[in-house]
Amino acid sequence: MTANYGFNATLTAKPQMGDRLVDLLMTGLNEGSPGASEHCVVYLVSRSASDPDVVHVTEGWTSEEDHHRIFAGEAAQAIVAQIDGLLAKESEYTDYVPVRGKATF
Repeated sequence: MTANYGFNATLTAKPQMGDRLVDLLMTGLNEGSPGASEHCVVYLVSRSASDPDVVHVTEGWTSEEDHHRIFAGEAAQAIVAQIDGLLAKESEYTDYVPVRGKATF
């Protein structure tokens, strides 16, 4: 499948909460979670090299509609509810339309 819609999110955790935020975001790949969906073709969690409480998430989806539908589901909303309690400020989002590239893990 091809990513036709995606976004980057920058999340700033409360001091010393970066590890917990990363752990929580990684549950997004668990069975039944949004990142495990066949429509989510990219789910990458990264940390700032200079601030361990700043976490970046890159997601690529088959379509914007698929993302919104799955994100509105119970599993995604449960993760979001937990994330909110860990954040020091509102997250920053940038949406995009993937063109081409490579990812190897």
